[in-house]
Amino acid sequence: MEEFIKTLIFNPLVGKISTIAFGVAIIWIIIKSLQKNLFSKINDADNRYRAKKFSSFVGYFLTIVLLTIVYSDKLGGLTVALGVAGAGIAFALQEVIASFAGWLAIMFGGFYKTGDRVQLGGIKGDVMDIGVLRTTIMETGQWVDGDLYNGRIVLIANSYVFKEPVFNYSGEFPFLWDEIKIPIQYGSNYDLASELIMEAAIKVVGDLSDQSKLIWEKLQIKYKIEDAQTQPMVTLTANDNWIEFTLRYVVGYKRRRATKSELFKNILSLIEDSNGKIKFASATFHLVEAPEFKVNISSQVK
Repeated sequence: MEEFIKTLIFNPLVGKISTIAFGVAIIWIIIKSLQKNLFSKINDADNRYRAKKFSSFVGYFLTIVLLTIVYSDKLGGLTVALGVAGAGIAFALQEVIASFAGWLAIMFGGFYKTGDRVQLGGIKGDVMDIGVLRTTIMETGQWVDGDLYNGRIVLIANSYVFKEPVFNYSGEFPFLWDEIKIPIQYGSNYDLASELIMEAAIKVVGDLSDQSKLIWEKLQIKYKIEDAQTQPMVTLTANDNWIEFTLRYVVGYKRRRATKSELFKNILSLIEDSNGKIKFASATFHLVEAPEFKVNISSQVK
């Protein structure tokens, strides 16, 4: 029994397994300790998330390095075989490699972060998680009108950031320009209609205009872009049926539907209180009576 224990203790394989187990335990104890005691105290949620993700990646990398060092004496004869197989492995795992490269680009290139609303690979929604290979998105739209969640959770390969455009609705400028159209009958008081529509816009989105203006000015310092009008703007056009007023305004990227509803409610109320000076237009159809036909039928009696 004593000889067996000595043999087991001095067995190189047992020593390597023990070294690996001890080393992996130390690595992950340090990683988890940093995540719990240091990274969890980071105030900014995005930086805290990035730090935890990166520390986990470092833990996996150090584990692989430890395995390589422990079994380095066994890898010498495999150098040629690994070199030959490397090309085949790289070809077979090209999507995985591209997704990993996409993860690095997302984490350090500023494509998007958790919480952003993006359109990626034809899918629009809010980013829930950014994994090493895939981005998890809570989808919006599809069979649901407006920018509301439909309940589907979509996993998209990170490699898509190199293949298709990435639409970020909430990046450095978390606002969108939106428009609504109001049809008004010919003969209405057009100046009053424009004033009432602008009054409703200022009441609903006036504060957003000032906030978005400040952020836009910061973007002008960082990027070469022209000055943009963030204040509400009313324009009109005439067509065959009515005068069409268009209200253009700035809105938060998650408040498009609610803001549009609030604007319509205020505009409807103001126009209805105009004592008939402004009237909404609607599609009309003119029915033309068919002309009278006189038919003479002659019959012959045999």
